Amino acid sequence: NFGLYKIGTVIAFELIRLTIKINAITVIQVRDMNKYIYMKHHQKGFTLIEIAIVLVIIGLLLGGVLKGQELINTARVRAMNNTVDGITAAWFSFQDRYRAFPGDYSTAQSNLNLPGAPDGGDGNGLVDTIDESGRVWVHLEAAGYLTGGYNDDTVQVAQDAFDCNPTECPDNGFGSGMNLSYGTQVQTGAADAHELLSGRGIPVEVIAELDRKVDDGSPVSGAMQLGDAGQGWDATAEGLCINGTNYELQAPSDNCAAVFRNF
Repeated sequence: NFGLYKIGTVIAFELIRLTIKINAITVIQVRDMNKYIYMKHHQKGFTLIEIAIVLVIIGLLLGGVLKGQELINTARVRAMNNTVDGITAAWFSFQDRYRAFPGDYSTAQSNLNLPGAPDGGDGNGLVDTIDESGRVWVHLEAAGYLTGGYNDDTVQVAQDAFDCNPTECPDNGFGSGMNLSYGTQVQTGAADAHELLSGRGIPVEVIAELDRKVDDGSPVSGAMQLGDAGQGWDATAEGLCINGTNYELQAPSDNCAAVFRNF
């Protein structure tokens, strides 16, 4: 009997030990399963902090892009303003020195008067022919007021041309040449005057900002206005740059032109 009791006791203890081991494995498995479920539940999306960080980074990038574009436009406005100021100074300096307008200067052929002996104009006090408009830059360079390789005195430029070749007229910075002639290429019905046509291909934002900087900010009044359609820049292109009496800035065009009447 004692032997049977001993055997029964051993078997009981083994069963208890086996039960405890099985329960321990079960607990571990359940704990691991809960951990897996917890991790799976919490890894199915970004946290609010992560989303906030991403939004901040996107905001910084967009701010940098917009600021960069603003700086580019500011630089473009400054460059065009400097070009117009340089041409204006050259125009009046030539007039003061030679008592005539460049392009119209009738005695330009003499080496004593203008180096290089370019052909002159008719001397009527107006740059009012296609030959004289083409020679404006030739005379200004010969006198030392401009540089750009303008030495062909046979070049002809239409009075209303917004598409002068940049190798024959000063580059406006947007791939087109500027034109100085006598006429009326502005929006309002002003009398004929010497005007500087900016050339085509200029973004309306640049023209509008320059107008605010140097004049009254209106495309239809003042010494600087939006150009009136002419050669190389037609009425359709003009219409995309203006909305009533304001520059069209809601759907901005990158092919606009201005006219300056301070000559």
